[in-house]
Amino acid sequence: MELYEEIRREYEHGAGSIKGVAQKLGVHRRMVREALASAVPRERKVPARERPKLAAAVPFIEAVLEGDRKAPRKQRHTAHRIWKRLGLELPEVAVGESTVREYVRQRKVALGLVGQETFVVQSYEWGGEAQVDWYEAWAELDGELGKIFIFCLRSMASGGAFHRAYTHANQQAFLEAHELAFAYFGGVFRLLRYDNLTSAVKKILRGHQREETARFIAFRSHWGFAAEFCNAGAGHEKGGVEGEVGQFRRNYLVPVPQVKNLAALNLLLQAGASEEDSRVIAGRGQAIGAALLIEREHLLPLVAEGFDLASVHFPTVNASGCVRVLTNFYSVPLPVGTSVQVKVYSSYVEVWHQARCVARHERCYQRQQKVLELEHYLDTLTKKPGAFAGSTALEQCRAQGRWPMSYDQFWGVLKQRQGQQSGTRAMIEVLLLGREHGPARVRQAVEEALQLGCSDVGAVRYLLGGVSRERQPAVTPVELGALNRYDRPQPQLDDYERLRPHWPVTEVVQ
Repeated sequence: MELYEEIRREYEHGAGSIKGVAQKLGVHRRMVREALASAVPRERKVPARERPKLAAAVPFIEAVLEGDRKAPRKQRHTAHRIWKRLGLELPEVAVGESTVREYVRQRKVALGLVGQETFVVQSYEWGGEAQVDWYEAWAELDGELGKIFIFCLRSMASGGAFHRAYTHANQQAFLEAHELAFAYFGGVFRLLRYDNLTSAVKKILRGHQREETARFIAFRSHWGFAAEFCNAGAGHEKGGVEGEVGQFRRNYLVPVPQVKNLAALNLLLQAGASEEDSRVIAGRGQAIGAALLIEREHLLPLVAEGFDLASVHFPTVNASGCVRVLTNFYSVPLPVGTSVQVKVYSSYVEVWHQARCVARHERCYQRQQKVLELEHYLDTLTKKPGAFAGSTALEQCRAQGRWPMSYDQFWGVLKQRQGQQSGTRAMIEVLLLGREHGPARVRQAVEEALQLGCSDVGAVRYLLGGVSRERQPAVTPVELGALNRYDRPQPQLDDYERLRPHWPVTEVVQ
């Protein structure tokens, strides 16, 4: 624009000719004519540049973006994540991150997926505040795709964060994750900021006032921290943990994790948190791990004993040998009508009777389900062997992979030789041996009996006894010389012998 203005001024007040202006200003005569024709430069066409390096990566990028259309909205690839995957999966394609960013941005603009939000930068004291949130993610657990809930507690001063996955975001998981986070950080933050989650908030009052649940009040009183809650629908008030959730999910939960179980997924999250320790947050002069070491010195100390996380119930054993807890039934080895205490945790259920844990089950989150343990019904089945084959407890034992094929083979031989009822009762006796020797040793003994061609309870007992004798330590002689100090002389009976002649002779009256 300024060059056009200079050309027009030189033409009017200087050289006065197109050739003279071009020679004086060192421009082409065509540009002089364009400046004289219009004071506004015309838009120039930018030629499309060929990008041979990007062209090799485009099919991979398009495949990733196409896969993201089916992935959960919050677990889609960023341009940086795509570039990192290119380096790992296609190392022969050397393309710059800026090139990938530009291409991905254009594609997202075309899809209308570009959005921005403004946050106000805050400053925090060491150990002063942490923010808490639940977020959802998808993962394949043992080949089955399902939604999981991940607890996140992020330190606002150091930027360190703790992540823990659960199948359900209930209050037991909420409180348990707090204690695990405190152990991870090595102390307790003075203030924790939440949104209005039902595990902590019973009722929203005016302003920032909340009616907290009684259990959460007891929990934070036990650990000695204060709690603040965001305004309803204002998640940006805890933007630190919101940003942590987004970047952690994009970097460590994309693509969708494929793991064996929830424990393996938590190991994956733990590895991601360890990797984050080397990251330097923009605008800070040290890595997250170094900042955590400083912050641990400013945290409140951990209490000596943890909080009792379980919710307690007092049901009665019903006619099916189960107790009803919440919406499900769990088997117990107790008589009908016995009152018990049940402790419900996030992942398991314990049944207590007379200060002793009599049963422990994995917690079921479905409704109206029966969670049965075969061992709890063995005493009853000895009196009712006909109910054994069709029992639901046996069916669940098979489904869980705890009923080996060797048991069916041994049971079949017992029924063939002793009859249906007697053979089943003998099989139950074999299972009862597990209380004394353990299920693993009983299974080993049954398999050995089958190999030897034996098929009765006595053979299994003999093999179990043989294993016990083999495992007993060898008897070693003990030196008894130290016991010589207890030796005493034998008693003398001479005095009694002198009395015998003077003893009156008496007769026994018949």
